[in-house]
Amino acid sequence: MTTERQHRTPSHPFGVAFTAPLVLASVLNPINSSLIATAMVGIGVDFHRGPADTAVLISVLYLCSAVAQPTMGKLGPLFGERRVMIGGIVLVLIAGVIGTAGWSFGALVASRALLGIGTSAAYPMAMSLIRRRADATQSGVPSRILGIFSITAQVIAMVGLPIGGVLTGVFGWRAVFFINVPAASIALVLVAIGVPKDDVSIPSDLRRTLAAVDPLGIALFASAVVAALEFLRSPSVQSLRLGAIALALTAALVVWERRFATPLIDVRMLAANRPLVRTYLRQALAALGMYTTMYGVSQWMEQSAGYSPTRVGVLLLPMSAVSIVVAAISSRRGAVRVPLLATGAAFGAAGLVMLLLTHDAPLWSLLAMSLLIGLANGLNSFANQAALFMQSPADQVGVASGLYRTFAYIGAITSASLIGAAFGDHATDAGFHVVGWATVGIGAAVALLTVTDRALPRHA
Repeated sequence: MTTERQHRTPSHPFGVAFTAPLVLASVLNPINSSLIATAMVGIGVDFHRGPADTAVLISVLYLCSAVAQPTMGKLGPLFGERRVMIGGIVLVLIAGVIGTAGWSFGALVASRALLGIGTSAAYPMAMSLIRRRADATQSGVPSRILGIFSITAQVIAMVGLPIGGVLTGVFGWRAVFFINVPAASIALVLVAIGVPKDDVSIPSDLRRTLAAVDPLGIALFASAVVAALEFLRSPSVQSLRLGAIALALTAALVVWERRFATPLIDVRMLAANRPLVRTYLRQALAALGMYTTMYGVSQWMEQSAGYSPTRVGVLLLPMSAVSIVVAAISSRRGAVRVPLLATGAAFGAAGLVMLLLTHDAPLWSLLAMSLLIGLANGLNSFANQAALFMQSPADQVGVASGLYRTFAYIGAITSASLIGAAFGDHATDAGFHVVGWATVGIGAAVALLTVTDRALPRHA
């Protein structure tokens, strides 16, 4: 089988025809995470819903994505990565139609849930296809391609909100759902043309195949993740029950997966592969640091420093620009260990700067803080992704990549709780300094996880 793949693999295995559809399909998830922000008010007005109700449109995509990413990774080897990716894109297309029609608030929730599931197929399948092609051609870690994924994610994070604002302002909130129809259609055509057909045949014994998917493992994993994320979103004495339920479900998942022949989460592999576990923890911490600083800084600038939303956006632009440039440089050099150490140092330095700032701080100090945050994000994005690529077993890259995204969602959702605990009802200087101390701690933890990982290579 390997020999046949090598014969069918072109001399330039990672050309535009192959990589472009993988990248385009993979950005459908992050772009949908940010597009909805500017449409929330309009949706609330039209359906007579308050902010607490419309917030479900954000959380449902995160929850479905956190569960679906590793699940899609499990389906890829069984049904074929190309088929699973196409199936996911079709779900995005359907979700776009449902959201555009938007006949009820429930329809919008269903659309966002389908978007979370459908967009989750792309990244795990892309990493699996890239790993398979890299192994077949013995080309090693494709740093340039992984860099493209990292840079694209940075660009999407930067332009998602402005695009959503323009679409909502000109066409109304339905446009942020409709944009998925042409985007998914283009991705569908490009995948059909550029991604080779699967070597795996459609299973004839569907019943046995569905059993191999590990449905109970998926159910336990989904329940544990939902309970944990709901607890992390608003931890309190009242929600301790959710935390206890999450721990109990996680324990049940571990017991079941140790016994199942083809588990969704190979807990034995994770127990033996400590470098991969450290990579997951670094990703969760990096996402926690990034979202805590990004949203914490923006709230503090508006409420305490008195800057307008437009000016805050301009002040944070250097953060995104530096992040993109640093990710591009890191991917070209292929460095892994040093950038991850520098990630911890950059978060620590950003936190120390926060501790020195007050609401009347000079503009240059705010820009310095913004640059440090962007530096941390850019250094981490490629290096940690390259570490994931090297540390994942070849036959489990899809599930491993899905879990990688799940840990990022855990960090992102936890950041909301951290910001809420630090600021309360108003973003004061004292609360901002709490965010600063938390950022210093996050930087120290990222550096410690890197220093103690002796298996982490210097270069990809």
